[in-house]
Amino acid sequence: MDDPVPSPSPQSTDPSSQAPQPPTPWLRHEGALAGLRVLDLSRIMSGPFSTMALADLGADVIKIENGGTGDDTRAWGPPFQDGEAAYFLSVNRNKRSLAVDLKDPECRELVQRLARSADVVVENFRPGTADRLGLGYEEVSAANPGVVYASISGYGQTGPYRQEPGYDAIAQALSGIMSVTGEADGPPVRFGVSGADLAAGMWATIGVLAALRERDRTGAGQWVDVSLLDGQIAWLTYVAGGWFTSGEVPGRYGSAHPTIVPYQAFPTAEGHLMIAVGNDALWRRFAPAVGLDSLTEDPRFATNPDRVRNRDELLPLIEKALSARPAEEWARVLADASVPAGRINTVDQALAHPQVRARGMVTETRHPTAGDVRMVASPLKLSASPPRVRSAPPLHGEHTDGILEAMGVDGTRIAGLRARGAVR
Repeated sequence: MDDPVPSPSPQSTDPSSQAPQPPTPWLRHEGALAGLRVLDLSRIMSGPFSTMALADLGADVIKIENGGTGDDTRAWGPPFQDGEAAYFLSVNRNKRSLAVDLKDPECRELVQRLARSADVVVENFRPGTADRLGLGYEEVSAANPGVVYASISGYGQTGPYRQEPGYDAIAQALSGIMSVTGEADGPPVRFGVSGADLAAGMWATIGVLAALRERDRTGAGQWVDVSLLDGQIAWLTYVAGGWFTSGEVPGRYGSAHPTIVPYQAFPTAEGHLMIAVGNDALWRRFAPAVGLDSLTEDPRFATNPDRVRNRDELLPLIEKALSARPAEEWARVLADASVPAGRINTVDQALAHPQVRARGMVTETRHPTAGDVRMVASPLKLSASPPRVRSAPPLHGEHTDGILEAMGVDGTRIAGLRARGAVR
């Protein structure tokens, strides 16, 4: 396919760097997905998270935003950094922003042209909306048979709920995930992050990469249909397996594990400590390390099934023992005993953790208005073609002129579109 738009020349940062890097040219050969063209029709979290993963790996992602307010998350805050929403900045790096009014026939035709030359199209409208815009799978694939087209929605493209709007919290609720999250004597709790959105974005990325691999063999694209609810159901894994096996409806265990003991958070003299005693050998090291030597010979706690059956007797003993020292000190003691344990960090502590820093999981780049922007880096470590932060999250409509000009739209026409509010 002919490339309808040239490669941008934005800023570049190394993921392991702790300081902003100077601008460097965008190299088409950089990244495992270099040369891949992605039209991103999505907004908020699920789709942008997916397309950011593709962009980090080198894909050229054109983000379509409405000309008025742009992606909804540009207004989600506080916090804002010099007018830019932290939420938006977190999932939109390495993309170019084309701000157009899709209700305008001329703008819609321009975006349809982009779709006809894209390798990948990602959208997270309610089912049927993309069709009404002439950007649905059937129309796009008819003109572009090799396109990999990913749709992310609340409930998928089929089924009785397909037309219902998709919200992260509702997917968590309907999936049963919330029913097993929270303390046993407390109410159901949603994830502290948008787990259903993030999971759907990850499933979409997996689907896109699988479909691209299939296209390598056959030359044909396909439709990737991902839903927030399906993604959460998939995450039930062993919880669903337990119900399939026993018929017992799973409940909430707080930070604890339903089938492993001790495997949970405990209060200490200062802070909370997460302990993961995943087998009997670890138990025989753990008990003496915390001053409970006699429990290794106690038949009530000899094996993990014994400890699970007698958890209500065991846990108070452990909690009393751990109350003698702070969490950080216990973490060192248990590490010396080769027992998995860690202090429960706050977000600031987690991002400052030496292992997190050593792995390059905090990076920074320069934004044209917000200045130096810190962000979480890609967790992927590829030895030959690692993901990179090549450019800051775009300003609203930052690349509109450049993209349209590369498509052959002259300056007079662009000025006319802007004058009537069709582009930004």
